[in-house]
Amino acid sequence: MTDNYDSKDKDPLHGVTLKNMLEDLVEYYGFPYLADKIKIKVFAVNPTFNTSLKFLRKTPWAREKVEKLYLYHFVIRKEKERPQNNTK
Repeated sequence: MTDNYDSKDKDPLHGVTLKNMLEDLVEYYGFPYLADKIKIKVFAVNPTFNTSLKFLRKTPWAREKVEKLYLYHFVIRKEKERPQNNTK
């Protein structure tokens, strides 16, 4: 039981739904940026939120790319921008 709890604590995407990820990415960057960064037709040709979400739910490789982009832009960059505690 403890192992599952620990792995959830270490997963930065734990509790973040695909819908929330896509909402954040589209709101912040827009579909043109997503189409440029993630080469999938659903972002480039007449994109809609619902169609994109449906495609991502059915297509693991595309979902993984969205998760990686979200992770980098909304988790890792925030970590890098956070002031470091210097304890010297």
